[in-house]
Amino acid sequence: MIRQIERDEIELCVQVIRKSFETVAQEFNLTKENCPGHTSFIQIEKLYEQYDEGRRLFGYLHNDIIVGYFSLGKNDGGNSQLENVAVLPEYRHKGYGKEMIFFAMSKAREMGSNKMVIGIIEENTKLKDWYSNIGFIHIGARKYNNLPFNVGFMEIQL
Repeated sequence: MIRQIERDEIELCVQVIRKSFETVAQEFNLTKENCPGHTSFIQIEKLYEQYDEGRRLFGYLHNDIIVGYFSLGKNDGGNSQLENVAVLPEYRHKGYGKEMIFFAMSKAREMGSNKMVIGIIEENTKLKDWYSNIGFIHIGARKYNNLPFNVGFMEIQL
């Protein structure tokens, strides 16, 4: 089941995000020293801020336990921005991630969006292929000085 997260559940979501993105940090050798802003080190204040600003936070529940997470908002271009898609490692390969993406697409349409965009580690070809198989199109990449990787951008028409 996927549902919107309440403010008092944010701490649990931060734990899910950190544990989920920890595998990415390990794979790409990301540490607090070389990439303090990586999602695997997300601070609870960031999610409280997003919640208070009206960003929609969602959890995937399995037996009433939050095992997946994503957030959805609007970017400056008016498109839906999908962020922090996370599934705990022990719950991966069960279709939960894909289910969350399709749910997010439906919510984005409800928000009046015609397009949903996401940023990923450009060098993460496995993840890029996963999103491509769902229907996302790679639209470019950018190097940020504060990140030890390139950010790839993908979008899907709704």
